Amino acid sequence: MPKRLGVGNYQYESVEPWPKIDIPGIVSDVATDSQDRVYLPVRTSQRFDDNAGAIMVFDRDGTHLKTFGQDKLHTPHGLWITPEDALYLTDTFDHCVRTYSTSGDPRMVLGVPGEPGPGGCPFNRPTLAFPSPVSDDLFVSDGYRQNRVHRFSPSGADPSAAGQYSRWKRGWEHTDLEMTASWGGGDLNYHDDSSWGSTENHGTGPGEFLLPHGVVVDRNERVYVMDRSNGRIQIFDRDGVYLAEWATPSPNQGFIDDNDVMHVPGSGGIHLLGLNGEQIGRWGEKGSEPWQFRGGPHGLWIDSHSDIYVAQVSADNAINKFARV
Repeated sequence: MPKRLGVGNYQYESVEPWPKIDIPGIVSDVATDSQDRVYLPVRTSQRFDDNAGAIMVFDRDGTHLKTFGQDKLHTPHGLWITPEDALYLTDTFDHCVRTYSTSGDPRMVLGVPGEPGPGGCPFNRPTLAFPSPVSDDLFVSDGYRQNRVHRFSPSGADPSAAGQYSRWKRGWEHTDLEMTASWGGGDLNYHDDSSWGSTENHGTGPGEFLLPHGVVVDRNERVYVMDRSNGRIQIFDRDGVYLAEWATPSPNQGFIDDNDVMHVPGSGGIHLLGLNGEQIGRWGEKGSEPWQFRGGPHGLWIDSHSDIYVAQVSADNAINKFARV
């Protein structure tokens, strides 16, 4: 029997099994295209000197359709698909943002593959690239080794700002975007803290981050940054001016639905928040049952049927689908 889960008006039944094959690695994120095909960035190998990944594609029933990207990807992390079916994927250990068509054709690379950017500049293990729903700008959270958010705009959109940042762009494979804003702070970055026990100061003030793990932009172009290790979501205007913050346990990503409710995978399950900061509720639990989360909720997507997918890290083959009821 399918398990019923949810909170308030957001009720779901688990879809079991989904998908119809085992995933050979860790599913870091999930997104669907305009045809409700499901794209899973998968880390097929995670070792000190051997990182590899791919994007696996399924139909909504869980049948595997194809796999691509395995010739380029190292550690796929955050994925976002636009209404026009452009795929934006961050690859943390390759220090870049890659875009693809739904057929798997590579389109654009932002950053220098394999080369981390200088301090304060793109990219040093970026986490998510999010195209604005109301402009041609692209916002990128960056990430595991520096506490920044960057905004990119079409060339010529803001010549003064573009000139300020263009010196960091040499060697990039794509030249139609310029970095026109960048903000953040905090001396301690997540990687050095977790790997080396750094004694740098932990940035907790407005506009400071400790692992900006995701970014989402609403229809008013307010920018929500998942400040994961600070246990909060910070809100900014498009230029990085601090507006507010909400306490949220280990937020990994945010998905804003058509009713302006944000769904946040994080510690303890899926958290629902209104865009005014209202705490609507939380659902989901960890465990080994098919309807439970075997790993940590890391990525989330809602398709055109209002069905929800939850990708989990810290466990292989950890992806759940829940049908809205």
